[in-house]
Amino acid sequence: MHETERSFERDIIPMARAEGLALAPWNVLAGGKLRSDEEEEKRRQTGEKGRTLTGPQWERSETEKAMSKALEKVAVEIGAKHITAVAIAYVMQKTPYVFPIIGGRKVEHLLSSIEALNITLKPEHLTYLESIIPFDIGFPSNFIVSVQAVHIENA
Repeated sequence: MHETERSFERDIIPMARAEGLALAPWNVLAGGKLRSDEEEEKRRQTGEKGRTLTGPQWERSETEKAMSKALEKVAVEIGAKHITAVAIAYVMQKTPYVFPIIGGRKVEHLLSSIEALNITLKPEHLTYLESIIPFDIGFPSNFIVSVQAVHIENA
C-alpha cells in the first residue's frame, strides 16, 4: 500500500476499519521511488541509481514523479524535512491501527521514518494527496458503474 498503488483502499481498509483490525502494509515508499527530483538527479550523477528488484527501471514513472511532487508540496507546507516522512504519515492516517513495514538501507531512511511519527496531516492534505492519482474502484464495481451508465444513456 502506497500513494501510487491504492487498491488496498478498495477492500482491505474498509474491512480493517469495520472489524477493528490492524494493518502492516509493505512497499509504503513504492520501492524507494517516492523521492524528489533533486534526489533522482543526485542518484543519476553519483551512479547510485535505485532499487531494481522488480525490474531494470530504477527511475521513477510519471505517476511516481507526480506523487513525489505532491508529497514535496505537503512537506513544505507542514515543515517536514523528508517527503518520505509525509508518505509514511499519510499511510498511517488511513486507518486507526497501521504498522507500516519500511525497507530502509541508510541512517537517513531511519531518520525520515522516525520523523513520520511526529506528523499529523490535515484532512485537506489527505484530500490533496488522494487527488493526484485517481482511485480505481476495480472489478466488479467498475463494471457495474459502466453498465449502469450505458443503461442511463439508452433510457
